[in-house]
Amino acid sequence: MSDQLHPMAPHHLPFYLAPGSGTDTLMVGMGIFLIGTVLWVGTLYWKLHSLPERMAHKSQKLQFEFVAVLGLISLFTHMHIFWIAGLLLALIDLPDFGTPLRSIAGSVEKIADATPATDAEAMRTEAAIAPPPAEMPGSANEKEHSHA
Repeated sequence: MSDQLHPMAPHHLPFYLAPGSGTDTLMVGMGIFLIGTVLWVGTLYWKLHSLPERMAHKSQKLQFEFVAVLGLISLFTHMHIFWIAGLLLALIDLPDFGTPLRSIAGSVEKIADATPATDAEAMRTEAAIAPPPAEMPGSANEKEHSHA
């Protein structure tokens, strides 16, 4: 083929038309722009999608794992209600019931692990506190001997 232009063609072609023997620079530029835009929008989507999880993690919420699971469920099912529930749960401060209950459980364990006094020690303690009862007629000892 000849590099000659058709006699009816204009001699000056606009910049957006590719030359017959070269690379289409506009198409290459738009391809790079499209790839960059898709990556940028994808990154923006991931940051927005992980927003509840990052909020719960930053504020050290107790329900962090639950918020993370809701985020994963919304990602895989494409149901936005799970994402909204995770966002609301990340914003709510749940009361900490675990710490007082652990404290109570630890105190009960300490009480349970206290070694009880042996019978001999208990009897010595009782003897020191109260004198022995006086022998009264009809006590248990006399009744035992009277049957023999």
